[in-house]
Amino acid sequence: MKVIGINGSARKDGNTSLLIKAVFAELEAEGIETDLVQLHGKALEPCKACFGCGGKRQCVVKTDYFNECFAKMVEADGIVLGSPVYSADVTAGMKAFLERAGVVVATNPGMLRHKVGASVAAVRRGGGLAAVDTMNHFLLNKEVIVVGSTYWNMAYGRDAGDVLNDAEGMANMRNLGQNMAFVLKKIR
Repeated sequence: MKVIGINGSARKDGNTSLLIKAVFAELEAEGIETDLVQLHGKALEPCKACFGCGGKRQCVVKTDYFNECFAKMVEADGIVLGSPVYSADVTAGMKAFLERAGVVVATNPGMLRHKVGASVAAVRRGGGLAAVDTMNHFLLNKEVIVVGSTYWNMAYGRDAGDVLNDAEGMANMRNLGQNMAFVLKKIR
């Protein structure tokens, strides 16, 4: 089994990456392979609404990183989406990825059906629930089984590494990873 984590942060190896890696540590402890994809420094264009992806199982725009990342998501058994909060929601990179992936799956139904997914957010102050909600809505609308934890899937911190000081948030990430491993093993 394999789980892909997509880090929508503009910062490579920042707080969002730390949250995904905390989830991954629990998955790896259960023998589940993980792969972290960081959108940092990768160009992602927004969806053109051309619907040319119908029947092709990928976006017809091939000038950026989208298709490579999307293919990894389709191949994986599980998906962890992660984003810091920018203007009370996900980053522009994550939003562009979700919009395009949403259209590809809508025009090619079932591509993500019965995968196991979760969303995490790194939060400085507010907007964390909106960010998690944006990512969870994508997962739910694409037939992904969404796993939860004991509280909201977010941790607080601004500077890289600050989320490690949020004991409750990090405990929640570990629990989320354990729950995801449990569901993956039951399904697969």
